[in-house]
Formats: sequence, C-alpha cells, structure tokens
Amino acid sequence: PPKRAYPFPAAREEFLFMAELTVLHEDNHIIVVMKPQGIPSCGDESGDDNMLEQVRRYVKEKYEKPGNVYIGLVHRLDRPTGGVMVFAKTSKAASRLAEQMRGGDFEKKYLAVLVGTPKEPKGTLVNYLKKNPVNNMVYICTQTTDGAKMASLEYSVLEEKGGLCLADIKLHTGRTHQIRVQMAGISHPVYGDMRYGGENAKKGNLALWAYSLAFTHPVTKERLRFMLEPPAESAPWKNFDLSKTMEL
Repeated sequence: PPKRAYPFPAAREEFLFMAELTVLHEDNHIIVVMKPQGIPSCGDESGDDNMLEQVRRYVKEKYEKPGNVYIGLVHRLDRPTGGVMVFAKTSKAASRLAEQMRGGDFEKKYLAVLVGTPKEPKGTLVNYLKKNPVNNMVYICTQTTDGAKMASLEYSVLEEKGGLCLADIKLHTGRTHQIRVQMAGISHPVYGDMRYGGENAKKGNLALWAYSLAFTHPVTKERLRFMLEPPAESAPWKNFDLSKTMEL
C-alpha cells in the first residue's frame, strides 16, 4: 500500500482496499484512487483492464448496484505513469470537475527522475506540441504548425545523485506525453523513457509519478489535496529521499 494519502488540509490517512483497487478517498460524489503503473486510465485498443472499469466494478460490488454504474473519467494519466486519479460518481460532479480543469483550478504535480541535471535548478518550459496519431508520438513543433498546441510546465530540481536528479514538476497544461516530450527536449529525459529519450534514457520503469492532486470538491466546495508517494523501494526512486519531498 502507498505510504501517504493526505486529504488537505486535514492530515489523515484514509484507505480502503478492495481487490486490486486502492481507494484514497470516497464520498457520494467523487472517488480518489491510486493508479498503478502499466494500467490504462480508460479503455483503449489493447482491450486490457483499465482504471475506469476497475472503479466501476468496485462501486458496483461495494454498493450492490444493479445495471450500469456511472463513473465519470475526469482526467487521464499515461499508461506507464502512476499516481493519484479522481473519478466522478455523478454526472454533475464530472461536469464541475471538468470546468475546474478548463479554468486552471485543477492542480497536478508530478515527481520525475531525470537523466542528468538541468543547468537551471528551476525553470518554466513552454513549447508547441503536435501528436502523430499514426504512431501515437508527440513532437515539439513551431507555433505555426497546423494542429500545434501550447504546452507549459514548471520544474524544480530537488536532489541530485548518481547522474540522475529528482524533479518536482507542475503542469500548466495537460497535453499528451507533455512532461516526457518537454524534458527530453532539453536533453534530460525521464528515466526509463526509451520512447522519447532514446540513447540518452536509462532502461527501467518510467520514473514519472503523479504525486499531488488538488481541486475544489464539486459539491461541498472544500479545497482538497491528495498526496501519494511513489514506490520508494524500487529503482530509481530508492536513490532519493522521498519523505522530504512529500513534506513540501
């Protein structure tokens, strides 16, 4: 189980375990869960089990609901990325959370282990990205490229060790593969990202984790923040002091 899951501002642990699903928080309107690495956020062409269906099964079985169960997909994490996800249990909650995302009130922060260390310990990256639907790859392009979308993020180097660094990354936009593409674009790819890092990357599990998610509750209007530590016992996370990071 994860070591921390703190609804903000109260520092309390709230865990429910049912089958393969780890639930960090649940009420009548939302459900916050841990997405393991390697599982799709929702159904795709692979036909593999996914988080949306796992949450739906969990709610259906726990409350013995007949027929179809509504679960709203609010946001996505890439398949190789793990961390905190929130799903809506009502269409009203889904609509209000989606509105927060559009309005920039939905805060997503990631931890990433990067190959090498950027020259500037803190910085903002702004690029224009375009996705190739044929190979599902995203590329940095010019602003005038047809279909280009602006992508922006902030990064901060927290610790350096053994030719790697631990970075805190806050997204301003939510583009496909954004962190992976932008960090590779400055020659510091995410550890394990052979897809975008190429020869500069290191072999291993992708070291990208959505550790903090903050939003306003769609009904109570309480500001919530959930934090979840990456798998500290596995490489390359075990090389860094994650406990200090989670206290920031």
